[in-house]
Amino acid sequence: MNVLFLCTANLNRSKTAEVHFAAKDPANVYRSAGLSEKECHRNGTTLCTEAMLQWADVVFVMERSHVRRIEQYTGQRFLKKVINLDIPDVYKFGETELIEKLEDNREAKVNADR
Repeated sequence: MNVLFLCTANLNRSKTAEVHFAAKDPANVYRSAGLSEKECHRNGTTLCTEAMLQWADVVFVMERSHVRRIEQYTGQRFLKKVINLDIPDVYKFGETELIEKLEDNREAKVNADR
């Protein structure tokens, strides 16, 4: 399965998720990106593209605003595969509490959608 994690700048939340789950579960392919062109450019991080959304079987975003941004640029096409984890932008890369939230929220949201 192709799994895409998205946050604002691809610095902390989505990058932590990609690295953590890739190490934990090599059966899937994990990628991450940011949704703010300004922040990704400023930080030298990966900006989400439409091709990345097409590639992904499931897309995990961190906030409701990320769902709205995807919808703003691509309409309804990808929304069925988007799951909002509701994780605020208050964590640093690799922070233990962030990893715990990613684990708990990802599992709960995936199970709720089944």
